[in-house]
Amino acid sequence: MARILAVGIAALDIITTVDGYPPEDTEVRALTRRIARGGNATNTLVALSQLGHACAWAGTLGDGEGAQVILDDLRRHRIATAACPVYRGASPPTSYIVVSAATGSRTIVHYRDLPELTSTDFAAVDLAGVDWVHFEGRNVPETRRMLERVRRDRPGLPCSLEVEKPRPEIEGLLGLVDVVLFSRHYARARGHGEPARLFAALRPRAPAATLVCAWGEAGASATSAAGGACESPAFPPVRVVETVGAGDVFNAGCIDALVRGVPLEQALVAACRIAGRKCGQLGLEGLAAPGPGPRGSTAGLETSPQ
Repeated sequence: MARILAVGIAALDIITTVDGYPPEDTEVRALTRRIARGGNATNTLVALSQLGHACAWAGTLGDGEGAQVILDDLRRHRIATAACPVYRGASPPTSYIVVSAATGSRTIVHYRDLPELTSTDFAAVDLAGVDWVHFEGRNVPETRRMLERVRRDRPGLPCSLEVEKPRPEIEGLLGLVDVVLFSRHYARARGHGEPARLFAALRPRAPAATLVCAWGEAGASATSAAGGACESPAFPPVRVVETVGAGDVFNAGCIDALVRGVPLEQALVAACRIAGRKCGQLGLEGLAAPGPGPRGSTAGLETSPQ
């Protein structure tokens, strides 16, 4: 069991399933509708908690409509929130998600006005005893200051960075982390049609990092700082039910394996397997492999009352 801290956002997801994605200016009837906690960092923590780790989240919380849904879900998965400042009268970020029953793909409209965690907030987070820190690649200047603080105060603490979307200057963070988790969306937006080309282009910016890129139905690829490359196929379910959160679950699978010292090639396979399992179900429950196993404890990572 490792103690894992993730820095990023939590959101309220309003998920509607339709037969097929509707064309513009049409009306369709929804098959299902549900409201759930979302957000990349907290999705990853929910999966890591199920894999037996003690998890804590550093992000911001509102106390407006929908905030209780987020808190209740984090508490149910024993994810500590003591490092989360609360903005009174603010609502959580909201993602309006339309899932196509025909393909399992999703389209997201995201709205937020809640401030994100600052480096000043992060300076108060106790890093003692933490075994791994994972960052969403979001507010680049603030994230840089947070990473610099980790490197200064805990120079040997492993750090991972999710690079999901192209953001100004985000490549400048790559040299501050040990593992970079790229998305296919980011790679394509930067003009790279395959992971190997992405890795070659960015290796000078991250000379000491392990680079990982998930590529959907084509599996995933990775390369170590020493130059060792590996690939894994995808492990699709019999039927794709929902892909919401699959990338976050993939990231959790990588972190889980690497923090346990699993070789990179095996870590990549494990991440693809758990991401495939997620695509075959609604939500993030029951992701851990069947059978008994250790559960994480949040001893020392107390959840603050909200």
